Amino acid sequence: MDSQKSTKVGIKDVSEAAGVAISTVSHVLNGTAPISDEVRERVLDAARRLGYLAKRQQKGAIASLTTVYLAVPPGNLPHNDLNLVSWTLLTSLTKECKRRNIKLVLHGTGEELNATDIIAGAKAAGASGIILVYDDRPKLLKSLTNSGIPVVLLNGEDPSMSVDTVIPANRYAGRLATEWLLDRGHRRILHLTWRGRSTIKRRLNGFFDAYSERGLPETLGEVLYADSFEPAEAQKALRRFLAERGGMDGCTAIFCASDNLAMGALTALKDAGVKIPDDVALVGFDGVALGDLTHPPLTTISVPLSELAALAVQTLENRLSILGMKHPPCRIELGCQLIERGSGGGIIAR
Repeated sequence: MDSQKSTKVGIKDVSEAAGVAISTVSHVLNGTAPISDEVRERVLDAARRLGYLAKRQQKGAIASLTTVYLAVPPGNLPHNDLNLVSWTLLTSLTKECKRRNIKLVLHGTGEELNATDIIAGAKAAGASGIILVYDDRPKLLKSLTNSGIPVVLLNGEDPSMSVDTVIPANRYAGRLATEWLLDRGHRRILHLTWRGRSTIKRRLNGFFDAYSERGLPETLGEVLYADSFEPAEAQKALRRFLAERGGMDGCTAIFCASDNLAMGALTALKDAGVKIPDDVALVGFDGVALGDLTHPPLTTISVPLSELAALAVQTLENRLSILGMKHPPCRIELGCQLIERGSGGGIIAR
């Protein structure tokens, strides 16, 4: 169905598609009368297929959410190969706001984010709410909460639960990647990461969760820290590990906390003559780098960045139009998927 046709869908179309009276559709959508489960599901299915539910929702967004103020740490704004996650997320946010006819205003300072400037900028823009990306410093979050302006933290973690949060299920995804490797017979797995934000630490937590769940000693897993998420730093860290240990020291797989790290690991392993996946299996995390173009193609955890962006806007709308400011903050986590490619290899004999 094209977008032009979908905008003309009305309650009559839903009633015809569901085979019920218009009044029945109205009762189902507004909850104004008891309707059987079978009829209710039929009406909702028709309304969903025809795009009528999305249309009703968008009308609410236009009424309550007209302008969004977007605050992003300046280091995440440059458009380059290292910031593919950030730019995919920001591009998705831009597209979602455009689709909903919501004005998106970017916080323009090149300095570290601070609450005073963000609040002043949001008020000057006449923003209905603020979307804060990545920056989950407790002091900043507390100050923004006290502003009275609805805030959604996107791809960050708020232990105090003071603002609404939309985030990938990092701990679950770290466990998913590690379990996948354990299922294939690997036991000594190296987790290549960096001392990043709490979201990165959750991937480390998930790494050890997988061992614990299988009743395996956590000491089988080893952690190697790079100085940052940049591929060059991953190369340095892994080269140092290989030199000090005289090889992989029994590790048959590497789970990297980002695709950037995996790219660096790929180079370091090749330079050392280590074959992937014959000698070592390699798994990344993010799913936005050109993993299908590497040699071998990179097995990775795919993060639903577009869906995260859309949910951030939706969560802000819900706060404004449905929940209100007094409702407790919510935390939404989206599951991630593992994309199997050549670098992960097959099942190994033990």
